[in-house]
Amino acid sequence: QVQLVESGGGLVQAGGSLRLSCAASGRTFSSYVMGWFRQAPGKEREFVGRISWSGGSVVYHDSVKGRFTISRDNAKNTVWLQMNSLKPEDTAVYYCAARVTTALQYDYWGQGTQVTVSS
Repeated sequence: QVQLVESGGGLVQAGGSLRLSCAASGRTFSSYVMGWFRQAPGKEREFVGRISWSGGSVVYHDSVKGRFTISRDNAKNTVWLQMNSLKPEDTAVYYCAARVTTALQYDYWGQGTQVTVSS
């Protein structure tokens, strides 16, 4: 079992930055692929990016490439989403999620944190 708690959301002006954190419980955090997702009002949840268990492989959605950075520290059981050059269309509830390396679906989800970007 893995429990995930996101933090760091808030209101920011366009062009600004935010850093989201996702703290995980459980001793097997280092074995999980960690993903970030977001869901805007009236839209389906979409993939933002994911980082491998080692941190050696990171994948991003095209819409955030070059602006967002995912990192992790397995010793701290934490994964971060650094968001720069934010746009109003980045406004959404952001979720972190975890899955084992061999799984296709994410089994564990946080409660989400709201990010609002004003124009």
